[in-house]
Amino acid sequence: MLLAIAGGIAYQKMHTEPMELATSYVFEQPRVLAPFTLADQYGNAFTNQSLQGKWSLFFIGYTACPDVCPTTLNKLAAAYPQLQKIASNVQVVFVSADPKRDTQAKRLDYINFFNKDFKAVSAEHSDLFPFSRDLGFVYAMVGDDSDYQVDHSASYVLVSPRAEKIAVFKTKPKPGQLPQIINADLIADFSQIVQSWH
Repeated sequence: MLLAIAGGIAYQKMHTEPMELATSYVFEQPRVLAPFTLADQYGNAFTNQSLQGKWSLFFIGYTACPDVCPTTLNKLAAAYPQLQKIASNVQVVFVSADPKRDTQAKRLDYINFFNKDFKAVSAEHSDLFPFSRDLGFVYAMVGDDSDYQVDHSASYVLVSPRAEKIAVFKTKPKPGQLPQIINADLIADFSQIVQSWH
């Protein structure tokens, strides 16, 4: 009976103070990611264990991306100090959807240009595709020659310190402009989500 009352109070508190989120959607039921194994820019294994105890902000792209990826990583690098003030255990993870060209060395050079604290992970498509789909990202190769491009999601996905997918930050497309997430919206939403998490 006491548990039921306590649960009712917690439920009531959660729902009387709804979050007013600018750019994100919080899943009603956080979901643990399926087991995965990727490699980071140093060649170290990046697995579910790498997410434990950290807030992980994921973004998918590729190093030859002409616009969305460098713009997004610049914005994330600018937002990172503010995100760290909210949660010192935050990590930004760039997922390369182009394992053929984005070697470990290339990912290392690329991510270091933006922020050496960021992770740059990838894997063969057989491992990468189910992992990306589990996060809610999509990607596809466009073109047949070696100059192909990769179509990919422009959203971010937030994974909790329990390795659960908890929220997605979505772009607000404007005609004639790159799809992007405004840093002020990202920081404000991240703060609310982290503070409400328990």
